[in-house]
Formats: sequence, structure tokens, C-alpha cells
Amino acid sequence: MAVTLKDVAERAGVSRSAVSRTFTDGASVSAKTRAKVEKAANELGYAPNALASSLTTGRTKLIGLIVNNFHNPLILEVFDLFTRGLQDRGLRPLLVNLTDATDPAASLRMLRQYSVDGVIVASSTLPSSFAESFRQAGLPVVHAFGRYSATPKVHVVGIDNVACGRMAAESLIRRGYRRVGFLGGPSTATSTQDRAAGFLAALAEEPQISVGASYATDYTFDAGRAEMRRLLQDGPAEAYFCGDDLLAVGALSAIEEAGLSVPGDIGLIGLNDMEMSRWQIIGLTTIRQPVAHIIDAAVDLVVTTIENPDCAPETRLFPCEVIERRTLR
Repeated sequence: MAVTLKDVAERAGVSRSAVSRTFTDGASVSAKTRAKVEKAANELGYAPNALASSLTTGRTKLIGLIVNNFHNPLILEVFDLFTRGLQDRGLRPLLVNLTDATDPAASLRMLRQYSVDGVIVASSTLPSSFAESFRQAGLPVVHAFGRYSATPKVHVVGIDNVACGRMAAESLIRRGYRRVGFLGGPSTATSTQDRAAGFLAALAEEPQISVGASYATDYTFDAGRAEMRRLLQDGPAEAYFCGDDLLAVGALSAIEEAGLSVPGDIGLIGLNDMEMSRWQIIGLTTIRQPVAHIIDAAVDLVVTTIENPDCAPETRLFPCEVIERRTLR
């Protein structure tokens, strides 16, 4: 038989309402009563029913976590960090897989069915209007890895993708490359657009360097390999900024498949610094995105917004850095 609130009250010698208050955030209960209740609960192995508690408090402690690219291994790290970050704050994630979808209506219906307290959209490809639709529906929302805006309509936490594009260009310029290219993800993705913009703008100031841009169909290994195969047929550049590590690893595979070497024949620099980029057989030079800091800030902001729904939207950007390995000369 499951241990009930009544059992704890009898063991502690207090009323059932005292037990209920002890396990209700913000409820008034004396230190002496709390100690007695917690001691009895531990002895009996009692844990409060979260669903029953939500009926009393009006809070489910559920946070909708919306992700739209499970083909990218970085999402596993993101999910792991988000899950632990929420649980450390007494919250629980409700995962919504939005792969290949862009309409927030279905997600909004699901999240309302579960009465989530807030929403975190974890995507660098969805437009800002996607996260804004949840705020318009009255849900506290944070867009993690979202697009920078000086006047955001929702909380945005992430990196300056335009600045990352410039960093990549400067890395190639310093190494003396004269024919370079941008190999991005889908051209419709906001992250792709901003990374390309920064990269191309920096190189526009270097007339001695020729530059081109191409776009893969997705942020995946296969898409990166397919696009590099096409580029090799048309005459490749000396080096490429790949808008994601997974694209870069796919490009690396295509280059070596063609009998060429990296960085001997073609140089590569990626973005993210995902785990596989550090593997000795890959050794990808890349731009590190501080994923853990972004996730911690996103969780902090969603908690703040739940407690204060009228707080003004803000943007928190975290600096990136180039991680030198072996794929640039």
C-alpha cells in the first residue's frame, strides 16, 4: 500500500493540513512542525503526489521543451543539460519533438492540454515568430539558441551568429587562404542566414580573396557530405566555413572519399564544438558555442518569467571562441 498524507500526519502527530503545507512551496509552517513532518515522511518513505499538488497550487511544474532537429547529436547534449537544469530547480520537462514542422499551433494545443507552466524553444533554425506565438497565448517562453534582436518580443538566449561568421572569416584570412567558401545549412534557417552574413561581410573587405556560398538541405552529416561532393565536382575552394560541425564532418568525409586531404588540399572550420569534433580521428577546428551557459540562462529566465509574467523580454548573448585543432593549415 502506498504511504498517504494521513499516514505521515499520524506518525508526526500533526494535522493533515500541516503535512500539506510542509510540502507546498510558499505555505506557512513552523520550523518545528516542518522538522517533525519531514522526519516522519523519511521514515515512511513518503513522497508528495505532484499531480495532486498541482491542483492545489495551480502549478504543474511542467516546462514544455520544444526541439526540432533530433538528427543532430548536439541535441542529445542540449536535452541532457536542459533536463538536469530543470530538475535541479524542482521542474520537469515535457519534450515536444517538432522535427520537420514549423507551425506552433499543434505544439500549443499539446502544451495547453498538459497545463505547462512555461515553454523553452530550443532551436537555432526556427523564426522568432514561432516563440512569439506562445507569448501571445499567455505562456512564459524563452527562445534558446534564438536569433539576436535589440528589441526582442520574447526572451532570447544564444550567441551572435553574425559575429561567429566574422570569426570564421578572420581565421581563414590569417592563414592566407585566397579562395574560400561558406557551406551552410538550410538557407531558410535564421542561424544559416546570420552566419553567412557575418562571413561574407568580413570577406567583402578583402578584395584579394574570392568567396562563394552554398547551402546544404539540412544540418546533418549526409547533407554536408552531399553538398561537398557537388562542390568538388565544380572545383572546390581552398577552405570552407561550415555552419555546423556535423556539416563539416560530412564535408570531411566527402573530401577524403575523393582522395584529397584535410587540411593539405582543403581546410575546414565548423561551429558548435560538439563532442565528435574533439575525437582524434576528426580533430575539427571549430567555433565553440557555450551550450551549458546558454541552457542555464534559459532555465533561469523561464523561472523568472513564471514568477513575474510582466518582466520585459531580454536578450542574453554569450561569447564564442575558436578552438584550434587540425583541419586548417
